[in-house]
Amino acid sequence: MITILLLKYLRKIAKYPWHLSNLVAFIRLNIFVKINLHKWLDLPFEEDIGKTKDFQLALF
Repeated sequence: MITILLLKYLRKIAKYPWHLSNLVAFIRLNIFVKINLHKWLDLPFEEDIGKTKDFQLALF
């Protein structure tokens, strides 16, 4: 019940029109990704929201 309340709160503060089932699915996929949650809730399909730059050079 606490989880549902938290998800409904996140859906309410988000600017993107989330459906609760879609929000649950996307959070499940991105649970271990380090991102800014508030920015991601507003713009979920942007590429560079809250990601850190990887300074390691590619080998190939």
